[in-house]
Amino acid sequence: MIDFPLVVGSFLVAIIVGLTGMGGGALMTPMMMLFFNVPPLAAVSSDLVASAIMKPVGGVVHLRRGTVNLRLVGWLCLGSVPAAFSGVFLVRAFGEGAAVQQAVKTALGIALLLAVAGLVLKAWLGDKGGSSSARDIVVRPIPTVLVGTVGGLVVGVSSVGSGSLIIVALLALYPALKANQLVGTDLVQAVPLVSAAAIGHLFFGDFKLDLTVSLLLGSIPGVYLGARVSAWAPNGPIRALLAVVLLASALKLLGVGNTATLWIVGGAVLLGGAGLMVAARSSRRSEDRLRVP
Repeated sequence: MIDFPLVVGSFLVAIIVGLTGMGGGALMTPMMMLFFNVPPLAAVSSDLVASAIMKPVGGVVHLRRGTVNLRLVGWLCLGSVPAAFSGVFLVRAFGEGAAVQQAVKTALGIALLLAVAGLVLKAWLGDKGGSSSARDIVVRPIPTVLVGTVGGLVVGVSSVGSGSLIIVALLALYPALKANQLVGTDLVQAVPLVSAAAIGHLFFGDFKLDLTVSLLLGSIPGVYLGARVSAWAPNGPIRALLAVVLLASALKLLGVGNTATLWIVGGAVLLGGAGLMVAARSSRRSEDRLRVP
């Protein structure tokens, strides 16, 4: 049975995903849990299966454009695919029933905090990327496999991180990689990663067909609309709002009270705003110094 409110919710979330390229699992899964009372394991399982169906579409586009570093994809998948599948067994190790649901809820809250940290780090590192092509990049196998392993484990347990966490790690490991290749490589590596996690949840999770269909009905047009609007929409404010929403969701999933959540989020917004003002002033001073003959 189609859940029409969930279709609308997934449509709105997917617009944000299309605008920013981030936040799919990080927004969709907590939305199902906090607003639609979907059990944690069912939310993770259904979201991963829906993502496994949607991810290849964008991956094919980037492959055709030649904006994918397949060597990086291979090394990432060497760690991420088995780790993602193993993440489901890690969840099941907590037992059955309420114990599993609480474990997934806690893991998701921690993963969302990591996603917020990733957004902040990405803003600090910058989105421009380098100027080197895929052929000029020297692959670092061991740290790349480790990134894939950690990212795969987080995705397998919580459905969060296939984009928001791994792309930040790639940006830190390979700062010379072109921005379009960062996005393309991250999106293509996410296809086998999310597929492995989805297969694990199909067998050992709590997959709900009606939830997945409802997610797809809202997500597909939402992502398309967001991608079209992203050409002229301001990306910075949207990502800042995304970070605030993820932080609030993480705190609620970890059992933090409403008052404490409000104070923490408010403090984070004030600190973030102050940091942006300092960075802007520093940038203007640097530009003024360059203009002085």
